[in-house]
Amino acid sequence: MANIILHKAATRGDANHGWLKSRHTFSFANYYDPERIHFGALRVLNDDTVEAGMGFGKHPHDNMEIISIPLEGDLEHKDSMGHVSVIKHGDIQVMSAGTGIFHSEFNKNNDSSVKFLQIWVFPNRKNVTPRYDQITLNIADRHNTFQQILSPNKEDAGVWIYQDAWFHLGKFDKGITKEYHLKKSGNGVYVFVLNGQVTVQGIDLIDRDGMGITDIEQFTLTVNSQDAEVLLMEVPMIY
Repeated sequence: MANIILHKAATRGDANHGWLKSRHTFSFANYYDPERIHFGALRVLNDDTVEAGMGFGKHPHDNMEIISIPLEGDLEHKDSMGHVSVIKHGDIQVMSAGTGIFHSEFNKNNDSSVKFLQIWVFPNRKNVTPRYDQITLNIADRHNTFQQILSPNKEDAGVWIYQDAWFHLGKFDKGITKEYHLKKSGNGVYVFVLNGQVTVQGIDLIDRDGMGITDIEQFTLTVNSQDAEVLLMEVPMIY
């Protein structure tokens, strides 16, 4: 029988710094909940809004896989490896922090906010050489299906990380039912609803609700509203 952890949107940590509004699914910065430290290898799921012209100054990371998924607007990235880039909706950005990197993230625009998900995954290899990558996906390829955006394999679709994890994004019409089959036995899946209403394992989820599912080989997602968007994060529970 599947084990389920439900995180309704309103129960997330809430940080309002004026220039930054962030909702934390898992313990982060000043938000701490001993019951919500991580879901397996998934350590951070932050839902960030950065006001016009503002951003995160240069700061360090190490031994973490860091994934950014822009939802609205343009996010400018600079790092100690010499990369300068702008990511926007449809792009996926990944950094393997490894032995250590510094980077900054700023809203590229002075007249609108930028919204993005910042996700941290514990790596299965420590002290690797830091690396950076970003790709642009065809958003149409996730219509009524799960578009793979991340995997452990360099040759597969999406970006890759140092972990046996697979991420998928889907955008669905009302009434669609879709099965997801886990890629690796023993993994769990964290379902995060970006928009709309869906049902998973008999539980109704709406905007920004999250649900962790373990001890399963597959599950079914039923879509209850038009243009529902869902992010699936399959990660090892033992890592």
